[in-house]
Amino acid sequence: MTRAAVPGLPSRYPIGAQLPALYADDDFAQRFTAGLDTVLAPVLSTLDNLPAYFDPALTPEDFLPWLSSWVGAGIDPSWPVEQRRAAVARAVELHRRRGTRQGLADMLRLCFGAEAEIVDSGGASWSREPDSPLPPAPTGELLVRLRPARPVDESRVLAVVRASCPAHLTCRVEILPPHDTPGSPT
Repeated sequence: MTRAAVPGLPSRYPIGAQLPALYADDDFAQRFTAGLDTVLAPVLSTLDNLPAYFDPALTPEDFLPWLSSWVGAGIDPSWPVEQRRAAVARAVELHRRRGTRQGLADMLRLCFGAEAEIVDSGGASWSREPDSPLPPAPTGELLVRLRPARPVDESRVLAVVRASCPAHLTCRVEILPPHDTPGSPT
């Protein structure tokens, strides 16, 4: 079912009732406007509920991809609907942190429901003492260790990491076994 043709949806504002008194008893005018009511009822219903369409928690499921395109959320259609709603709701916050360690960790938590250990070479430091040693030269690599609770596709993880990683770094992903697996490190 779509919002364009909802069977039996009554119009809150029937056109026939708004016609001049001359047409109140005219059978043809009432049937004609009833047909228009059938066509306009979904439009009026959508306009009456318009604020709900812009709230990711309330918007109809088929409207989520369009709402996602407004905020650049990049939702995956295979995700459960609640995960897609959360991605749209948090998109602006995640864009603000894009390129940072915390932003990447938040994106991986949202996409895969797993905590990630992110190791980068750094290269920045500060000191109160003059002539302090410089930090080591950056390696130009970002290593992400992910310990998911359920199996994940490494290529999908790498795609998310590459999309969130600064352009000047190369990315490497390691998928670790869950903590509760016998023989895995704790």
